[in-house]
Order: sequence, then structure tokens, then C-alpha cells
Amino acid sequence: MTSTATTQEAPEKVNILVVDDLPEKHVVFRTVLDELDQNIVSARSGQEALKYILEMEFAVILLDVNMPDIDGLETASLIRQYKKSAQTPIVFITAYVDELQARRGYALGAVDYIPSPVVPEVLRSKVRVFVELFRMNRQLQKQAVQREALARSEAARAAAEEAIRRADFLAEASQVLSKSLNLDDTIAAVLSLSVPMLCDRAILGIPDSEGGVRRLEMHPAPRADDGEVFTAELRSAADQVIRHKQFNLARLGNRVAAICPLTAGDEIRGALALLADASQFDSARIALIREFASRASIAMENARLYSAVQEADRRKNEFLAMLAHELRNPLAPIRNAVHILASAQALPPKLEWARDVIGRQADHMSRLIDDLLDVSRIVQGKVAVKPEKLQLTTLIERSVEASAPRLGQREQVLDVVLPKECVEFEGDSVRLSQVLSNLINNACKFSPAGSRIRLEAKYADGELQIAVKDEGAGIEAEFLPRMFDLFAQADQSLDRSQGGLGIGLTLVKHLVELHGGRVWASSEGLGKGAEVTIALPAHVGTQAPAPLPTVTHKPAPAKAAASRILVVDDLHASAETLMTLLEMEGFQVRVAHEGQEALAIAREFMPHVVLLDIGLPGMNGFEVAHGLRSLPESRDALLIALTGYGEAESRTRSAQAGFDFHMVKPADVNLLLTMLADPQEARKSVVTA
Repeated sequence: MTSTATTQEAPEKVNILVVDDLPEKHVVFRTVLDELDQNIVSARSGQEALKYILEMEFAVILLDVNMPDIDGLETASLIRQYKKSAQTPIVFITAYVDELQARRGYALGAVDYIPSPVVPEVLRSKVRVFVELFRMNRQLQKQAVQREALARSEAARAAAEEAIRRADFLAEASQVLSKSLNLDDTIAAVLSLSVPMLCDRAILGIPDSEGGVRRLEMHPAPRADDGEVFTAELRSAADQVIRHKQFNLARLGNRVAAICPLTAGDEIRGALALLADASQFDSARIALIREFASRASIAMENARLYSAVQEADRRKNEFLAMLAHELRNPLAPIRNAVHILASAQALPPKLEWARDVIGRQADHMSRLIDDLLDVSRIVQGKVAVKPEKLQLTTLIERSVEASAPRLGQREQVLDVVLPKECVEFEGDSVRLSQVLSNLINNACKFSPAGSRIRLEAKYADGELQIAVKDEGAGIEAEFLPRMFDLFAQADQSLDRSQGGLGIGLTLVKHLVELHGGRVWASSEGLGKGAEVTIALPAHVGTQAPAPLPTVTHKPAPAKAAASRILVVDDLHASAETLMTLLEMEGFQVRVAHEGQEALAIAREFMPHVVLLDIGLPGMNGFEVAHGLRSLPESRDALLIALTGYGEAESRTRSAQAGFDFHMVKPADVNLLLTMLADPQEARKSVVTA
């Protein structure tokens, strides 16, 4: 029995030529294009590609620009010389393309450039268009007769031009969408690119967590005579697309809406509705819309992730500032208590030992907090150096003086070797002293007690090099490249015998680079010590080297005669220990724990000095400062901000609020007492606390 049923023949597979000299690239392309179920022909060179072109016909040629024998552009030129391949679409694959290279490629007939590494969906979509175009041309050739050859050629040319136009549109879309990571700019770009190339009106909706529309944007904006654009029918169709994450064509009266889901992985981020007449949505236009929506999804997700990173970074910085404030607050009463104990006439040996331990650890924790915040501010670009003319001897003296107590505790010897010349340079003395102190302290920490540390400075060819070398634990060669990374530490064992946060050398690197210098480290291995060197631009001065300054100690400030001090702090322990300390020095002290109470006491007490915390409940310290300056009883008082907030913004606001000084907790007690002994003299001096 003969069956009359006919089976639809499977479409004939077409050939796709991939030209690349790297075998692994061919594996990638075959994997990506396998879904198209076509014949993938691989060529490893331009010559091999030309051989295949003579033997076979190809729907599209994916051509690597950079190849060892003849490059992609030369290969494309040779391909165009053959009549058989003169019109074959060529898509260049390249990691980088400049304008001149792109212009030459398009002159040779390239339809697009695809960046490498390729996005699989982008590559498949582009190749699918050319596969369909090739099949259409092949079908036309089979069905047409000789007399239709001219018309067939014109149709093929028009289709190729349309494909090129669409490819150009997608290339332009990719370029425009990648210009900004701002979500608002990306949404505006998606809408403006859609009209008029894809539709008459574009609407982009972003859903909220409950399935409603959190944000709705459209282009062009509706006019008064447009009526309702986002109708109930369109809303319902968009809800279906968002729910099922699938493309949908919805008829809305005499118009049609092509609605595309905007996704990130399995997550739905929104829907793009393109409104136009039904005649505009043919299969090629729909394919173009799908591809455009895919690129819009990627751009919007990148913008969303960037915004999330920016927000996380902002929250991190706020957290660090708050953390520093909360950690400094308890350090203030600890240091005050240590100073009170130090003023005692005589203490048992064990209590003296305990007092000294508490004092050292409070100082250590204060330095850790300062380093952590310094690194955070430097990474954000918020730290600016204040260069001044410096002599090498002055910088070394300041740095050595700062590190001397730690060296003395470990009975270590610091050998300092300086050049004979008077070396001068431009730099921030505070920050560069911090750099050298960090290096000396590191060498001290990682070297055994009683060892020697060498600080040697050399000058040559306009560059000053300062090296700090120790006899300590040394550094593994594998860790040297990561030494200056944030939080990097060679000792990752659980005991963490040396402690620290792993930020000191990061701080050194950033500060040196802010001075136009560089830093590096070297070590012969574990147990053989290490050497860290910084290099800075410098020159030989005309003056003789300045002698190392003599360290002089000012006598303790005389006790004031009944000078009145108002302490305002909501942390009771901090206020009470500071009051006790000041009363021991002979001051009259009153305490307030919030703003209104402070203003009331000021009217009665008429303080000469006010030590005011910024982070107060109710009225903050800035508001209290304004209030104190407006009262005749405290208008002329020495106003000192004593707070855990040490960032530049807080210091600026302190000056604007009327504070004379901004001191960060835990404050230097000796500096504070010096200021309190003579408030008028303190106002005349420039003090940075």
C-alpha cells in the first residue's frame, strides 16, 4: 500500500567557516554553535581558509583578526577576490579593535566585530541570522529560473544590506549601552535606541518584590491627547511575560506589542514592551528585538550590580566611621584611667605593671583604628598630602623618635646610615614619618628581641632610596608580590603570633605613591630577614645637612587656678574619668550628658573651656557648639571637640560649628593639659590633634 502522507524534509545543513589559529578557540566555537545543528568547518590559517572557500560555500565566516601567517584583514581581502565568496558575510572576532582597523574591516565587507571572549547568546544569534539568510538565498536559487537571476541577486543584496544594517544597529546598541553604568542612563539609552528602529513607542517596566510595577519609563513621553498608553491589556500581557520569562506578541486593538523579558540568569529584572503596527513585526524584526533585549538585559544588570557595589562601598565607609567612633569611645576612659593611675604617688609593682600593659594596649588599638581608616580614605581618594620642603635628616629624626619606645621595649638596636649630602625633597612630613615609622615598627615586630635593625638612605640620579632591613623571620618568595595587598599576611596560622590587620604595608604603598614614589620588598627566604625600600624624587640641597634636632621636653603645665571646664559626653565612663583627671590637675569641672543639659549648665557655670563630644543624643555636638557660641556666658570659651569621629568631613564641620580644636579620642592627655593650662595661648598656636 502506498501512503499519500508526505513528511517535511529537514532543512539542509549549511556550512559555517571558523578561522582561528588557536585549537581551543575552535572547541569553544563548536560548543557555542552546536545548538544551530549546522556544519562547522575549522581552518587554522588564512591559507587553509582559502582552500575551503574554493571547495565549499559558507553561510558566514567567523574570522580571527590576529593570525600568525596572514592576518584576518588580509585573509578577508583575499576572500573578497573570489567571486564565489565575494558576498559571504564576514564577522571579525577580536579582543580589541581601534577605529582605523574597524574602518578597514568594514571596507572589506565585514558585517560586524564580535569582542573576544564571545558571549554565546550573541554569537549564536548573529550566526543564526546569517544561516537563515543563506538558506533563503539557497532556496531562491533552487526555485528561480535563469530569467529571474537579476531579481534574485537584487533580493540577496537587499537582504544582506538589511542584515548589515541590523548588525550595525546591534553594534551601535552595544557601544551606547556600555558607555555608562548608571541605571537611569542605561534605561534612557534602551528606550531611545528602540525608537524608531524597532517600534513607534517603547515602555520599560521594572517590577517590585511583590509583582507590582516599581518603575515605569516610556519613550516618547505620552502627550495629553494620547490617552492611556500603559493599558490594562498591556499590563496583563507584561505580567504574563514577567511571570513566565518568555517573549510574547500581544495584540492591542489595531497595534501589536512585542514584549521581551529582561533577565539576569534566572532572575527577572523587568520587561521591555515595543509598540508598533503588526506589519512591522516580521520574523527578522522579532529576531533583532530578541537580540537587542538580550543586550539591554546585560547592560541593565551591569548597571544594577555597579549601583549595588557603590551602595555597599558607601555603607562600608559609613560602618568604618561608626566603628572607629564606637571603638574610640571606650579607649578614652581607659587612657584617662591610665593617666590617673600614673599620677598616683606610689603603686604596688603589680599594679604598675598592669597600668603599663593597659596603656600600651590602648595605644596599640588606637593605632590600628587610625591605620584602618587611613587605608579606607586612601582607597577612596580622600587623602591629600600637604607637601613642604623637607630635609632627610629631619624626616629620619621624627620617624626614629616615634619608633624609639617600641625598640626600647624589645631591646633592639637601630643603626641609621645617611648620605653625606644634604638631601632635600617635597613631601608631607606627617605622612612620610608615618611611612618610615610603620616600616621600623614592622621590622621591630618581626625581629627577635636584642636584634639589630638597619635604616640606610642613599641618593643617586634624582632619587632618594630609604631601606629598612631586619634580622627577623624573612618572607617566602611566593608571598613577596602580595606583600602590599590589603589585609595580606604571610602568617595565616590560627595562633597569629604577630597580630596586626595586614594593612600597614598597604598604607605605606599608597602614601609613597601619593608622593610620586615607589616601594618594594626583598628577602632571601624564611629566617633570613627582610628589606623594604621606598624611593622618592629628591635633589641635593645647597645648604649643609641640618643636625638631628635635640628632643626637648616641655615642663608639665602648671595647675590652673580654679579654671572652669565643662565636659559634655553621653558616655558616662568617659565623662567621669576625664572629670577625675581634670580635678586632680586642679580644675573645677562640671559634667553634662546631653545638649540641653550642657546649655543649661553653661549659663550658670560660665566655663572657660568646653570639652564637647559630637555624637550626642538629641542635639548633636555641632548644634550644641552653635548654642554655646550664642550664649554670652560661653561665647569666648575655648571649645574643643573631643570625639571618636576623626574623618575630614567631621573636622570641617567642627570648624564651621565654632570649635577651636578637633581632637580624636583617645586624646593625648599631655597635649590636652597643655592647652587647658593656657587657653589663650592655645588659640594662637596651630594644633592638629
